[in-house]
Amino acid sequence: MKKIRIGFIGAGGITRRHLGVLQHFKDIQIAAFSDVHFPAAQELAQHHQAEAYPSHQEMLEKENLDAVYICVPPFAHGQVEWDVIAKKLPFFVEKPLAVDLQTAENIAKQVAESDTITAVGYHWRYLDVVERAQEMLRERPARLALGYWLDATPPPAWWHRRKQSGGQMVEQTTHIFDLVRHLVGEVTSVQAFGSHLQRNHFPDLDIEDVSVANLSFASGAVGTVASTCLLNWSHRVGLHLFSEGMALEITDREIMTDIGQGRPVTHSQIDPVVREDRDFINAVQGRENHIRVPYAEALQTHRLVCAAMESLQNKQVVNMPMC
Repeated sequence: MKKIRIGFIGAGGITRRHLGVLQHFKDIQIAAFSDVHFPAAQELAQHHQAEAYPSHQEMLEKENLDAVYICVPPFAHGQVEWDVIAKKLPFFVEKPLAVDLQTAENIAKQVAESDTITAVGYHWRYLDVVERAQEMLRERPARLALGYWLDATPPPAWWHRRKQSGGQMVEQTTHIFDLVRHLVGEVTSVQAFGSHLQRNHFPDLDIEDVSVANLSFASGAVGTVASTCLLNWSHRVGLHLFSEGMALEITDREIMTDIGQGRPVTHSQIDPVVREDRDFINAVQGRENHIRVPYAEALQTHRLVCAAMESLQNKQVVNMPMC
């Protein structure tokens, strides 16, 4: 089988995470990198015997690619995706889909019209511990969800600015919102609150450093997702679910199951990024498509997170349209 030629738009940390996986796939070729910070693209290109470009447009024009990975900050989405779609190329894009909702909606419309193969990096859905939670919840559906992203402030300057990152719920806690949808079901309404503390060592930070989003689900379940970036370490990132006679605590490393007979912990045995990358490459090759989060599905999560931000800013409950 012909090797799939892959180009990367963006040469940052999440690109390196995917490269750590893809370089072990025998049926792909890492062909090119582009980044507005050209030295970053050059460094990765040299390491992987690939080509480097200062713009994605030049890469798309000059390279004969089979698929593209889009790994750019939230504010950089939009034109990138439209250019890739125009070239009729499948793409894997990292979350969040955009800094706003309208950009993502416009991309989703073009994806649907062009029937483009897409995948989005909500890798928690590929965790074996999440699959275990799904199985356990079939007989005892969750009625209460408590989600957390309680962490430090990431160093990139763009992360600190609302216009560039969208805020912590949009850029980071979106993983937990996606997991809540996956395990509990669709949300019918959201009410969010947040505030900002001026910190001398982050003078340009203008996003909420504490927030909560209260959720009502179509199933009748309720939940809260809490976020903070006030800490100097990662304190808790995960989702706690409660159903009749059962409590589950899920992280990206393990699941704790409590049915009143101790608190046994099962550790994850797989790398979810390997799974999501393999599913994407298989679909590009024309094999059966098992991609768990195509663009349209990720858009549902992005709509929820953007509704939470709308509620926070307008201090009103936002009702979710049921699609």
